Amino acid sequence: MVDYRVNVRSKADDSGVDIANVKMSMNPFDEIAVEEAIRLKEKGVATEIVIVSIGDTKNEEIIRQAIAMGADRGILVASDKEIQPLAAAKILKKIAEKEAPKLIILGKQAIDDDSNQTGQMLASMLNYAQATFASKIEIKGEEAEIIREVDGGLVTVSVKLPAVITTDLRLNEPRYVKLPDIMKARSKPLEKITLDGLGVDVTPRLQYLKYQAPQKRQAGIKVPDVDSLINELKRRQLV
Repeated sequence: MVDYRVNVRSKADDSGVDIANVKMSMNPFDEIAVEEAIRLKEKGVATEIVIVSIGDTKNEEIIRQAIAMGADRGILVASDKEIQPLAAAKILKKIAEKEAPKLIILGKQAIDDDSNQTGQMLASMLNYAQATFASKIEIKGEEAEIIREVDGGLVTVSVKLPAVITTDLRLNEPRYVKLPDIMKARSKPLEKITLDGLGVDVTPRLQYLKYQAPQKRQAGIKVPDVDSLINELKRRQLV
């Protein structure tokens, strides 16, 4: 996906986002998921970390970055089609059926569409337990204890493995990747699978009609007292 530090622009005809010559990077929530998997392996809880990405050849570098962080191998599902959350869940289900992982960790959402759907859909398709918005994960035997962030505060839940967990922002801080590790990652296994080979229907369920940049924020004003504030809000039809 487009690097979160890049200011994206819509195309001249508003038909999509202009990604020509734009830097791509790992979704920040997925980077947190990768970091947590590595920490679990460092604790002796996990034995192998497999990174899965869906997209074109640019995604190879994203997988290599995750391997440089400490993952063992990667799988790229090659596709130049638009992959919406349901399609992503279907593809990941196929991979999970082959790999049989006890724990699947995903970012809670992608920062381009903020859908927050793939993890929940995947858990339902696999009939796995699920825990979303994790701010702490602890594996205890065949169970995972997760502290979840909710509107009212924190909730602690326990789920039996296998399970799907989605990560929240405060779960961890991903490590800095060193250049030697990036070079070593280029020799690690990276399997490429075609979308057609999986036999998954990825037909989009949503149709995007138009892309537009948000309007520029207007400068604020200062008012001398509460009455003036109320009058100004009424004038702008905000109350």
